Amino acid sequence: MKRAKALVRFVPDCLVLFKRLLGDARVARRHKLMLAGLVGYLAMPIDLIPDFIPVIGLLDDAFLAGLALRTLVRGSDSGLLREHWPGPPETLEPVLRLAGS
Repeated sequence: MKRAKALVRFVPDCLVLFKRLLGDARVARRHKLMLAGLVGYLAMPIDLIPDFIPVIGLLDDAFLAGLALRTLVRGSDSGLLREHWPGPPETLEPVLRLAGS
């Protein structure tokens, strides 16, 4: 149950993170374009798995957000993500580990 709650909070935390990163001059332009595209996808009402399905509906969003975070970590400093991450650190740590940081 705790992991399900963390997953449900992960996507909204990512949206706040992405908004902060879009406004940061240290983020490369190509990464900002990727983030803007992802935010557009997350805002779309049509998903691969509909969001109205509890927990499972957020899996495609969480997967894409995690992939974007992985790309950001590999292309920049992980400290930048830690600096802007709005959620608890334990929800970001698995993504950073997967990205090799």
